[in-house]
Amino acid sequence: MTPQELVVRMLPPFGGWLALAALALPGGSPLRGAAVALFLAVGPGAALVGVCGPAMRARPAEGPVERRDPGFERRSGLLERLMLAVLASVSAAMLVATVLIAAHAFSGQRVLLALTLLTTLAAFCPRLRASPTPRTGKGSPL
Repeated sequence: MTPQELVVRMLPPFGGWLALAALALPGGSPLRGAAVALFLAVGPGAALVGVCGPAMRARPAEGPVERRDPGFERRSGLLERLMLAVLASVSAAMLVATVLIAAHAFSGQRVLLALTLLTTLAAFCPRLRASPTPRTGKGSPL
């Protein structure tokens, strides 16, 4: 793993720990709100999407029949990963909050701490590899 890959991999957990540190700021601080909102919106999902990123990049997006845009595959894949990161973050936040509500232990700080720990754990997980594409013989329908 190169140092650049390590830095990219550790950005989401760093954002979570930074959001936890921002809780020490006064309640109405815009910096506190921005740090927490940005982490909750993208952090956990970015770490989770990072785990399955190599497997997702194995098969590029297929563009429209008329290929007017040569960079469609790259931008489409980037947009797909970004939207998946946002939706996975929102889902993880809802799941953690629901579990804490059911356990009668809900608080904003506990949700943020649990998501930060989940993000840190996901950042240390090994990346999934793409499964090889199935090879079809001459007589097979595919």
